Formats: sequence, C-alpha cells, structure tokens
Amino acid sequence: MNKPSKLKTRIFLDGGEPAETEEIISLLGFLDGQTTNPSLVANNPTFQECKNGDTPCTNDDLWAAYREIVTEISPLVPESVSIEVYADTETTAEQMIEKGRELTTWISNAHIKLPITTAGLEAAQILTKDGIRVNMTLCFTQSQAAAVYSATAGAAAGSVYVSPFVGRLDDRGENGMQFVQNVNKMFRDSDHHVSPLVASVRSLEHFLYAIAIQADIITAPVNILRQWAAGGMSLPDESFPYDAAGLADVPYQDLDLSADWRSFDLSHDLTTKGLERFASDWNNLLT
Repeated sequence: MNKPSKLKTRIFLDGGEPAETEEIISLLGFLDGQTTNPSLVANNPTFQECKNGDTPCTNDDLWAAYREIVTEISPLVPESVSIEVYADTETTAEQMIEKGRELTTWISNAHIKLPITTAGLEAAQILTKDGIRVNMTLCFTQSQAAAVYSATAGAAAGSVYVSPFVGRLDDRGENGMQFVQNVNKMFRDSDHHVSPLVASVRSLEHFLYAIAIQADIITAPVNILRQWAAGGMSLPDESFPYDAAGLADVPYQDLDLSADWRSFDLSHDLTTKGLERFASDWNNLLT
C-alpha cells in the first residue's frame, strides 16, 4: 500500500514509541513524519527504565534516552522528526539556541520544537538563519502564527512549521478547527516558508476535517491513525460535515505578515500552561 495519490496533506504521527511508528507505517503503507514532546517520550520504556533504575536518573540520562528514541524513529520517517527543547517560562533564547543546535546533530531530518514565546522566537530567528529547521509549538492565536512567520522570514520553504493546537482550544469552548482555517487563510498568499501543522488532534472528525480543508500537515496520535486505517483511509472533500456545535467562533484577523514580529501579541494562557506541563513531565522523571 502506498500513500493515496489524491491525499495532499502530509500525515505525521504524534508519539514517542518507535514500535507505534512501525505499526502505523504497516497499517497505512506510509508515514510522512513524526512529532515528539516531553510528555509523549516520558511514557517510553527507555525513559521509565531510567526513572525506575537503581540510581537516580540525571538530566543527561534523560537526553541520552530521548536521543536513542528519535534515532530509532528517524529512518522510518525520512521527512521530519520534531524534537523538543526543554523550555519553561524562565528558559532564555540562548539556552534554546544552544540546545537546538545540539539536537539537530542527532538526526539529519530534525525539526527543533520551540515555544511561541519571546525567547522561543528569538531562538527561531537565529536557528533558521543557520539553516536549522524549526517547529513552533503551542500556537493558539493568529497573532502568534503571524509572529512566527515574521521572525523566520527568509527561511527556506517548508523549513518552519507552526503548530495550532486544536483540541486544547475546543476544551475551552473555542472552535479549534476554525482557528486552523484562519491560519491557512492568512498564509494563503504568502511565500510558504511556514507550513501549518494541525496538532492536538483529539478525534477522527478533527483529522478528517483537516484533510477536507487541505491542511498542509496533520500530526495525530496512534489511536486516531488506527481509526482512519480501519475506515479505509477515507479522503473527505470540502463537503465534509464538521460539527462545531457548542463551540464559539474564532474571528479571522487581518494581520500584516511583514510587520516586525515583536509587534504581535504573543501572550496566551494555554501557551504558558503548555510550557508548564511539558516541563513538569520532564522534571518528574528526575524525581
């Protein structure tokens, strides 16, 4: 089985288990890439062995385990594997730059995941000028997405991903898929150096609607991709009946992508909470 010829959206697995990567490739006949994060890899047996060992697990031990996992995944999905830097609200741009440069040496197809914060965008600006690919994560507003575009101006096409988090917006009663459509519309006439990557996919309906609106990339957990495979890998078109009942509209904003990235509002409570969650999942492995 090969990738359906009519499928224009790239399909990524959101996970930290190489065995799941192999399973999905077997089920689908293809897989374009994979995204990882501290919460996902924390459940990998390699990390659990470190945590439950006879001696305390060090920070270096965790990074060694992370490297082992992505090195195993990398040849299975040659287009891209996203590796996340450690970042909390106090992490500086310099720290992210140093770690990002290190992580990109692990594998040849890395996208370095950075948060959409002032420090994260400063790091992205420097790293992309060095030719390092990045995935700007925890995106919840058009303003954040526009800032990513401006900060990475001049980067090669497709070298920058921005990850709108659909499910977490839905959780608070906002239409996450409408937000994705807004981002797609904003980038429609751009130079396309930034590719929207639909993340926090919680249901098969999210996944199918993202295909219907021709999202550039979707990253989905293993259970969603199993459901898609079991249903015959259907490819819905623009007539797909997405049910957003009960979710508040997310109005489109007409933003100037040529504006300085520092002029855009980067603040969002879900970005802050996401940073705290990832940092907590990582630090809990040390205790």
